[in-house]
Amino acid sequence: MKLVRVGLEELEQVVPLFDAYRQFYGQASDLVGARTFLRARIAREESVIFLARDEDGRARGFVQLYPTFSSVTLASRWILNDLYVGPAARRSGVGTALLERAREHAVETGAKGLTLATAEDNLTAQALYESRGWKRDGFFHYVRAV
Repeated sequence: MKLVRVGLEELEQVVPLFDAYRQFYGQASDLVGARTFLRARIAREESVIFLARDEDGRARGFVQLYPTFSSVTLASRWILNDLYVGPAARRSGVGTALLERAREHAVETGAKGLTLATAEDNLTAQALYESRGWKRDGFFHYVRAV
């Protein structure tokens, strides 16, 4: 498996995975919207995306990170906002490799750490995160549409 940082030249490889990720969370398929969204994030350098490819070069999963800051610790952090592994590659180490690459990126950029949120019923993801050293922080997350 090879992990690459996604630039505009890899955009078309990550779009179908990103679309499948959104569908996993109940959204309708929208390849055009997914492409437009990711293109803007990459072009504006608003996120960092790593793509996992198998030995044949097929895209198998991705992780997307957004930068943020902690006022309490006076340091930068990365939000691990999106992690997705296609069904054919699950339980093959792709998710673990992507989590490790995200951690390495945080170290490389001098960040204090990473943060993520997942659905309460996504027990598979929770087990993966906890097996890789992630801890629940005791905070509740709230959202409000505007």
